[in-house]
Amino acid sequence: MKISIVLVVAAMLSGITAQNQEPIQDYVTVLQNAFDNQLSDYQIRGEGVVTRLLSDDLESAKHQRFILRISSKQTVLVTHNIDIANRVSDLKVDSTVEFYGEYVWNVEGGIIHWTHHDPENYHVDGWLKYNGVTYQ
Repeated sequence: MKISIVLVVAAMLSGITAQNQEPIQDYVTVLQNAFDNQLSDYQIRGEGVVTRLLSDDLESAKHQRFILRISSKQTVLVTHNIDIANRVSDLKVDSTVEFYGEYVWNVEGGIIHWTHHDPENYHVDGWLKYNGVTYQ
């Protein structure tokens, strides 16, 4: 219960809001805190630099995958559902990608997923922005 309260307070202080999707003030600190404390399952907006392009995950729902460097201390795996949203086209290493999705902890830095709309309206819609184009 304490961890949930801390996460809610940290989210409020950092400006994370699922409703208006405004930019957060310090997503790097929030993501580092989530990683350090093994926290998962919350919406976050931020950006990172592509460090590696991975092959698509083709099991069940297809996902485009790549690694973003969030800070000098943390990277995250982005898994973007390309059965629901368009593939991020012409993605290149060293380019910047903005994201709005759900963070899930893992030992390697975490995963950002739900970077697409939800056709069943069960989950908050996420997105990726690259070269002025929004992929949702």
